[in-house]
Amino acid sequence: MPYQALALTVAAAEVEPLSDALVEAGALAVDVADADAGTPLESPLFAEPGEDPARAWPRARLQALFAGDADVAAALAAACAAAGLPVPAAPAVMPVAEQDWVRLTQSQFTPLRITGRLWVVPSWCEPPEPSAINLLIDPGLAFGTGSHATTRLCLGWLDATLRGGERVIDYGCGSGILAIAALRLGAASATGVDIDPQALLAARDNAAHNSVAAEFLPAQGARLEPADVLVANILTNPLKLLAPMLAQLVRPGGRIALSGVLAQQAEEVAGVYRAFFELEPPRQDEDWVLIAGVRR
Repeated sequence: MPYQALALTVAAAEVEPLSDALVEAGALAVDVADADAGTPLESPLFAEPGEDPARAWPRARLQALFAGDADVAAALAAACAAAGLPVPAAPAVMPVAEQDWVRLTQSQFTPLRITGRLWVVPSWCEPPEPSAINLLIDPGLAFGTGSHATTRLCLGWLDATLRGGERVIDYGCGSGILAIAALRLGAASATGVDIDPQALLAARDNAAHNSVAAEFLPAQGARLEPADVLVANILTNPLKLLAPMLAQLVRPGGRIALSGVLAQQAEEVAGVYRAFFELEPPRQDEDWVLIAGVRR
């Protein structure tokens, strides 16, 4: 089925009412992006838990997807009337070619070498090195396919750190990739914890595909014993807020690895964890760092 895309630039205050009105007028989906992306006026927006919500872009590029036979001009006129806005003089309407979206998505995920012996391999690909440790992880609803720098940092750290027989906690487990990797690298047990039920379902499925007996628990109410190793690939603010609890989940002499931290945030995170751990120099991949240490 062919589609059409309507594209226009709007002010921040117009984004929400016009987006809602376009959906009411027949748009199948609406996408919003920074109209100044790629220019000196680009405004990166993000907000971690514990921060104020991010502000809107001053100018937004709004794209609405319509069926191929839809009257886009009429829909736009109706949406603008409903939102109390003037109709743009020359909106851009473009055909959207049909594509095999499954094949296109799969083409974006290929086997990824993490270390000399550790790979992440989507299920539709043959492992490039069958004798290596191949983690079978498909992209899905949970974070963690190995392609992000923070995941690569944690996987590399686990490969360099685990000696075999450790009890591991993966706090904020997402897809479960770190807990699964720990078991494939010789850990005796691995428990993943997450606040997202969808992540826990994905992690359990991934563990089954990799034939490992990882346990995945909801964060609320989880009763965990101190572990030999704890990895937490989340975000700076949650890491700071959770520091006392995460420290209690690492036995004396045990090790911790923290990621999801931008390089410019490394010192503020390290400053909180120095009360509990002897920290090593941060490891960096792109703009992200991993902070590791030994529990006092």
